[in-house]
Amino acid sequence: MKAAVVTNFNQAPTYQEFDAPIAKEGQVLIDVLAASVNQRVLSQANGSHYTSNHQLPLIPGIDGVGRTQAGQLVYFGATGPVYGALADQTVVDQRVILPLADTVDPAVVAATANPALSSYMAIKVRLGEAKIKNKKVMVLGATGNAGRLAVTISQYFGAKTVIGVGRNAAELQASAADQTINLTDADLKSQLAAVSDVDVVLDYLWGDVTRQVMMGILTQRHNHAQPLDWVEIGSLAGSEMAFPSAALRSTALTVLGSGQGSLALPEMLGQFPGLLKLIEADTLAVPVTTAPLKTVHENWPTATTNRLVFRP
Repeated sequence: MKAAVVTNFNQAPTYQEFDAPIAKEGQVLIDVLAASVNQRVLSQANGSHYTSNHQLPLIPGIDGVGRTQAGQLVYFGATGPVYGALADQTVVDQRVILPLADTVDPAVVAATANPALSSYMAIKVRLGEAKIKNKKVMVLGATGNAGRLAVTISQYFGAKTVIGVGRNAAELQASAADQTINLTDADLKSQLAAVSDVDVVLDYLWGDVTRQVMMGILTQRHNHAQPLDWVEIGSLAGSEMAFPSAALRSTALTVLGSGQGSLALPEMLGQFPGLLKLIEADTLAVPVTTAPLKTVHENWPTATTNRLVFRP
């Protein structure tokens, strides 16, 4: 079969022949129709993701849309260390395939599921819907695909106010958030003071940016005993952050992570049908650019704006 294959973590995948996968007990063979490239796939392909075992060669791609050998259209998660989604075929754990209506666009589902998954699972599983409903929620990193979806998903789960925070002025202006804050504004500290009573932060940035925002909120908070749940989801601005211990002792701050490893597979699978229904209903969607898989090397992105979806 043909696949996008990583043979060097410092180079983009190349389109080449690869041994066809064989389904073992508990696995299902999938004919792939669409698979996206997102930040998680980029880090998988360059070996930088924390789950990487640094073994090559590998086919990247963590999820997609395809058909089973029985002809059922499904969304699937690619869980194996070698056979990812960017190929003619892949094998997946039979527990991580979910049926789709034949009316959906495979490219839209493939593009939207992963970025939507990050905030949907953070709220449903790690945080709990009650922490969102009628609360003030901040999305730190609201101008990327995942951040934009996090705004909509927070509103879907009943947030009273959603504050979108980012650097891209045009994206912030187009945001569905109730309020927006540009990280480059000269009066950032005073803007953070005005929203320092926020209840939940969904953080896609981390690094020094998070430290600046977190301290801007905590040091200007009128009621330090008011709980603040800070959910670390991504690290687009840096993988590490220095933070004073006194800020933890003097406030009711709770920091928790949400991502692969912190969410048990059965918990995730139990929530997937609800997420996919929102995508099927067009409640959630991201801008999509499609390309033939054979062009993977020349079209491999260094960053993602429109979600790039490859079709075998």
